[in-house]
Amino acid sequence: MVDAAINHTAVDVKAPEGRPSDYFGRKVFGRAAMRKYLDRKTYEALLDTMEHRTPLTLEVADGIAAGMRQWALEHGADHYTHWFQPLTGGTAEKHDAFAEPDGVGGVLEEFSGKLLVQQESDASSFPNGGIRNTFEARGYSAWDPASPAFIVDTTLCIPTVFIAYTGEALDYKVPLLRSLSAVDKAATEVCRYFDKNVERVYAYLGWEQEYFLVDESLWAARPDLMLTGRTLMGHESAKNQQMEDHYFGAIPARVIAFMKDLEYECLKLGIPVKARHNEVAPNQFELAPVYEEANLANDHNQLLMTIMDKIARRHKFRVLLHEKPFKGINGSGKHNNLSLGTDTGVNLFGPGKTATENLQFITFLVNVISAVYKHNGLLKASIMSATNAHRLGANEAPPAIISTFLGSQVSAVLDKLEASSGDDAIRFDAKNVFKMSGISHIPALLLDNTDRNRTSPFAFTGNRFEFRAVGSSDNCAEAMITFNAALANELTEFRRNVDAKIEGGMKKEKAIYEELKEMIRACKAIRFDGNGYSDEWKEEAARRGLDCETSTPLIFDRYLDERSVEMFAATGVYSKVELEARTEVKWETYTKKIQIEGRVLGDLAMNHIVPTASRYEAMLLDKVFKMSQIPGLNASADIELIKKIQGHTAEIQRLTGEMIEARKHANPIEDQRAKAIAYHDTVAVFFDQIRYHIDKLEEIVDDQIWPLPKYRELLFLR
Repeated sequence: MVDAAINHTAVDVKAPEGRPSDYFGRKVFGRAAMRKYLDRKTYEALLDTMEHRTPLTLEVADGIAAGMRQWALEHGADHYTHWFQPLTGGTAEKHDAFAEPDGVGGVLEEFSGKLLVQQESDASSFPNGGIRNTFEARGYSAWDPASPAFIVDTTLCIPTVFIAYTGEALDYKVPLLRSLSAVDKAATEVCRYFDKNVERVYAYLGWEQEYFLVDESLWAARPDLMLTGRTLMGHESAKNQQMEDHYFGAIPARVIAFMKDLEYECLKLGIPVKARHNEVAPNQFELAPVYEEANLANDHNQLLMTIMDKIARRHKFRVLLHEKPFKGINGSGKHNNLSLGTDTGVNLFGPGKTATENLQFITFLVNVISAVYKHNGLLKASIMSATNAHRLGANEAPPAIISTFLGSQVSAVLDKLEASSGDDAIRFDAKNVFKMSGISHIPALLLDNTDRNRTSPFAFTGNRFEFRAVGSSDNCAEAMITFNAALANELTEFRRNVDAKIEGGMKKEKAIYEELKEMIRACKAIRFDGNGYSDEWKEEAARRGLDCETSTPLIFDRYLDERSVEMFAATGVYSKVELEARTEVKWETYTKKIQIEGRVLGDLAMNHIVPTASRYEAMLLDKVFKMSQIPGLNASADIELIKKIQGHTAEIQRLTGEMIEARKHANPIEDQRAKAIAYHDTVAVFFDQIRYHIDKLEEIVDDQIWPLPKYRELLFLR
């Protein structure tokens, strides 16, 4: 047993100053701060840019920068940074001081519109998939006015996009903004079939962040947790989550202190955190905010992950965002709850009260289902990674097959619509008011009666869709970009087909109805309301033609399928060059993560586990020898134990050697796809085999000399 000093005392936290409404957004240059620190002309120009995407003049940018600088200085900032989201999966920042020499021996706090709007960043060391060579370092960060600036510690953080010198996106924000624009344009045009007053459609996101907390001292004694984010070995604790007593249970005192501190910091930064609770697994928790516009929500989630780590260290914890840090218990996801809303206040995924409102609801519902059907493999690729692969398909997470769950009532409506005939189903009354059988009276209780299927990766939950397959460490943008682009493309095709029917002489409502019938029939294979964990579903999904690939490197191929390339190009979200580059980054990242895990596992196996097991084996051998000197003593049990230890250590040494040889053969491969496949097929396959023998030794070897904290110590905060 590892003797680790554990501080069980909750850290004293400075009490929040007043109610949340008193300090919410205090560290954000939001609209209240804009009104105070900007003149009216500058404020109105900035709002016009935020709401209508009108370009900023340099004069207006200078005015914004002056007000933002004054606000930042009054709130204790002394540096500023362009805060962006490179393809590392995290965030990046380079801090510059406001102080500039005044020429007479002093300094002045300066910050111009030019510095606010754009900076040149070194782009050479970020993943770029071959878009930039190492000797071509130039990249640009440019301000995103739609996401407000904020202060962390003493640094003014300005959310920005990150692009190459040649214009290609090097981050997540650029394609996310493109996808939001695409879905806005396509959805708005479809909405005008139902309401001519709609001018804009917004995409909303409500993420749910699951995470683990472990004691910092125990984390420091586990090199695998430190270097890979997960335990590469460790026998299950006798008690883990089987009693189901942790879920929604009383939150431990140390954890609630951490949560309060975290929520205080989040609220000051304008992150509208709402829910906190224990999750299913021991030491697993969840935090969720109120829905926000998707771009802002994504920025807030990226900021949250940084703040969580900082606050956790303050409380002598470490946050684990790996999707599967512990074997045998639930992993962590980041469920993306998606919805679309109009500038007239309508939730397009919510059922209405009239036939027209419900036809609009079904129109958007069916377009989502059809988009998911046509691009189910691509959507899987958008959430797949070396880390999330451990979670998908396990019995607490969505399977590695994308399907949609609608619930019995919605499914019944679609089935009735599909089976109906045009003459009976759709009609107009004496006042030419549209009537439609089967949808005029969709129950208002639908919001409550639509059950939640936790085995479904993409479920309709009453007035939104929940993309449950997103990983806890993911950037939400990756899934949102793909979904938005696929939906925008589907809505555009839908409008084109409906318009063609109308031009052929069909009434608008009947044209919509006929097109929906065709779509419902065509995408029926993606609808599944049963148990997604079952082997029967895997077989059924294959028969339906859904993407059932489980190899992470091969799943990434979906980005380069002809249909994907055409869809992203048509919506303006990704060029083919950008798709090729990002896929290259995905293969390279996968290889590096598996490579690191292989190195850590090999080191622990050969330098920690085998020597410890051998030392215990030597102790037993000495005991057996001494027992043999005394007539009548039976050492057979100890001899059997020695044989078991010898067998497991021999296998660990053999398998580790073979794993190392497999790495040596894979490393020289230059093609990133082939290299990732080699690591998947010939290196990662050894991990569970080596782990099996290590975990068996953990059960045998003296607890007093075992070199690593065990699950029973890691998983139960005291």
